[in-house]
Amino acid sequence: MNRISVRINGISKSYNNVKALDNINLSIKKEELFGFIGPDGAGKTSLFRILTTLLFPDKGTAKVENFDVVADYKEIRKIAGYMPGRFSLYQDLSVKENLNFFASIFKTTVQENYELIKDIYSQIEPFKNRLAGDLSGGMKQKLALSCALIHKPEVLFLDEPTTGVDAVSRKEFWEMLKRLKEKGITILVSTPYMDEASLCDRVALIQNGKIMSVETPQNIIDDFKYPLAAVQTNNMYELLYDLRRNKNVYSAFRFGESIHITERKSLINTDEIKEYLKSKGHKQIDIKIIKPNIEDCFMALMEQQ
Repeated sequence: MNRISVRINGISKSYNNVKALDNINLSIKKEELFGFIGPDGAGKTSLFRILTTLLFPDKGTAKVENFDVVADYKEIRKIAGYMPGRFSLYQDLSVKENLNFFASIFKTTVQENYELIKDIYSQIEPFKNRLAGDLSGGMKQKLALSCALIHKPEVLFLDEPTTGVDAVSRKEFWEMLKRLKEKGITILVSTPYMDEASLCDRVALIQNGKIMSVETPQNIIDDFKYPLAAVQTNNMYELLYDLRRNKNVYSAFRFGESIHITERKSLINTDEIKEYLKSKGHKQIDIKIIKPNIEDCFMALMEQQ
């Protein structure tokens, strides 16, 4: 039995001689919750549009449930659900009308597949007569997901589904994805939020159209090779500049209210760093040895490119 749901071989795509995707090779297992993690412009949307038959690749091949994205596009559209990054439903139709419309396109009904969307749709059903354009961001998200699921797809593509959505709605959305996975659906989700990587079975870290790593989130963190520390002082503006001038510091990036640094040595000498920063006029110096997260790993991989 073929346990591969999506297979990508050498996919490349360029726009005006700028590479959006550069020789992407990847296999995604059936019933896997797979994340593409990377910033805007990394190539995530281009890849999703190719896999959902909305865009031709320049080079390479890709198959979804053993159907070729070019030759078998009609078959893929029957078995794939797609939720684009931008809200694309009919804003002048009601919640109910949008859902009925998308069900009719796939020659099904809301009632026939209601069990699949029940957990999601039940949260917006009290507003079923409200125009889609008048919904909140979280409600729009749930409606878009319901419409993508109404024909009971085998593979679900979600392109940055939580961008611009509040933290509570983001958490609810990922809980819904876990329940959908348990129903046998393969889910591909792209996101610029590094913290969402830990919620996936496996992730691909992608930047400038290239995949830098494909692994489980924990394995990516375990592969981090450098000692890591978070640094704060009374002068955060100059801190980043001063740390990058230190000969022992390998990398320095701002993370929220602190600067994360790695060193070329096997251990970070916090006393040595403190003395160096004092010599540069810094006060209230706080240095803590910390464990890496996915974003630290992403930045380290970018340094190696």
